[in-house]
Amino acid sequence: MAAQRMASWTYAEHFPSVSDIIDQATRTAEELDADPVPASVGSLLRMLAASVQAAHVVEIGTGAGISGLWLLGGMADDGVLTSIDLEPEHQRSARRAFAAAGVAPQRTRVISGDANQVLPRLTDAAYDLVWIDADVASYPVYVEQAMRLLRPGGLLAVHHMLGADKVADPAARDASTVTLRDLGKQLRADERLVPALVAAGDGLLVAVRR
Repeated sequence: MAAQRMASWTYAEHFPSVSDIIDQATRTAEELDADPVPASVGSLLRMLAASVQAAHVVEIGTGAGISGLWLLGGMADDGVLTSIDLEPEHQRSARRAFAAAGVAPQRTRVISGDANQVLPRLTDAAYDLVWIDADVASYPVYVEQAMRLLRPGGLLAVHHMLGADKVADPAARDASTVTLRDLGKQLRADERLVPALVAAGDGLLVAVRR
């Protein structure tokens, strides 16, 4: 919790108006039951986007726009965020948050639909970062699509990889936990990636695409 407060304070120091908007978006996400991204994860997303000077980012799971604001905060000034979500109300909230933060309309491409159908239409090796924070059951498909979309040196970021601390418990055998556990093993063994698991939020897996 202290780390989350520190990350939020740092954002507020440098981006005061955006910090207020993130606070409002967090309240909206809670009202929509959209699982708001904590500041500890958001600040890492911003840093990751900045580290590769991201110009093209894919976000799977728009939510209320919180993670999108963090990503845009680290992306190149003319970078474009492509955000995919199945829930129109989530996307309406995200658009309001982007507009309130002064994000130019051409910098966001918000696509309503099933990511399983949208992702195959995106261009191979054209993206600097892919962020996944959506339905866990589809994570294996999302990750494989991300491998196709990422350029060499691009970054994959996947949230909830600790599964509320159940992934490390061998007695936990529910479907979501098994999916996350198997995916973690798969990503660690994938020679196309250099992965690391960061103890932020519910577990943030970050990997560089070779």
